[in-house]
Amino acid sequence: MSQPSEHSESAELREFRAEMRAFMREEAPKSLLGTSPCGPFDGYWGGKLHPEVPADVLRWRDVTLARGLTAPTWPKAYGGAGLTFAHAKVLYDEMRELGLPRPVVGFGFAMIGPTLLQFGNEEQKLQHLPAICAGEIRWCQGYSEPNAGSDLANVQLACEPDGPDHYMLNGQKVWTSHADRSDWIFCLARTDRAAKKQKGITFILVDMRTEGVTPRKIELISGASPFCETFFENVRVPRSNVVGEVNAGWTVAKALLGHERSMIGQSIGRDPGSTQRELVKLARKHLDAPEGPLPDALQRDRVAAVSMEEAAFQLTLDRLAQARAAGGPGTESSIMKIVATELKQRRFEAGMALAGAQGLGWEGDAFDDEDLSYTREWLRSRANTIEGGSSEVQLNIIAKAVLGLPEVK
Repeated sequence: MSQPSEHSESAELREFRAEMRAFMREEAPKSLLGTSPCGPFDGYWGGKLHPEVPADVLRWRDVTLARGLTAPTWPKAYGGAGLTFAHAKVLYDEMRELGLPRPVVGFGFAMIGPTLLQFGNEEQKLQHLPAICAGEIRWCQGYSEPNAGSDLANVQLACEPDGPDHYMLNGQKVWTSHADRSDWIFCLARTDRAAKKQKGITFILVDMRTEGVTPRKIELISGASPFCETFFENVRVPRSNVVGEVNAGWTVAKALLGHERSMIGQSIGRDPGSTQRELVKLARKHLDAPEGPLPDALQRDRVAAVSMEEAAFQLTLDRLAQARAAGGPGTESSIMKIVATELKQRRFEAGMALAGAQGLGWEGDAFDDEDLSYTREWLRSRANTIEGGSSEVQLNIIAKAVLGLPEVK
């Protein structure tokens, strides 16, 4: 089936689409077809601590890596293909059409990689970007702290000189997603306590194998445990790991946050029609309606409303891609974050309403695996409007940076 955008594409993009379509049909492992929605989190996360990986997953990575397609828009010098965002969209359209996962995914591609391209020096780019492209290292984020709350500029992880070539880190981070499986962490650290709080922060990279780094898992209400708290006790880090200038990490941090919010929005935005298919499937299962119109008019309206909202969100994602092509995500990423996370919660709330009492299970023979999984995903969705900067934080950004409203003292 042709993609809707194909009709308005340039001849060059149509040729590229045909090339990618043929490439995937020839080279993609058959076992991976139809297994993924091709989102930025749906694929191989890579890293040295990754559990056993199926051979076809690694084969898919290898054939795409050879053409720079694991990071299609990154420069060829760092392992990418040097393509435009329009070409990347075509590439991902074709992967989605075949249900193929992205070859390598994770925070390396979505967050620290684009940040290093903008702020990293040449040595840092050559050290980290090709390794991200190959899925050799996995990254986690060291921003949140137990006593900083939503005020990111209040980070207190101590970063003090330790000889001419190193810093010493002491303190704690929290909500570090998958820290227990990551090889490196990008951190915000306090290097000047006398300066205005935004002026005394430095952005620094830390190898998780460094002595003194300890991640511990946090269990959530959903029963899953993607988050950790991470402790730093006399962790010695080379000064060459500072990204940008010392005490000027706030600028780097804000740029990375724009990429993070865009990533969250893209991860929630799905292929057109997927929400309607998912909810109709649930409705047929739980409303005893194997075919024909759904018998409950209120539920029909709810499914239609959520589906239309998701279709509109897809169009907005395209606008964001255009903004990135013009120089990276700006404050519109805050809008994307709010809309995407609230849309995801409405999607799951609609599904739970369709499931009725079958959505109340935690375990037991009265509930099948699909129902139990949906309930846990619904619980997990409650965190989406908090993680990555809460909706209240995003609303403040929009009020000041987009609408020009004065800050309330």
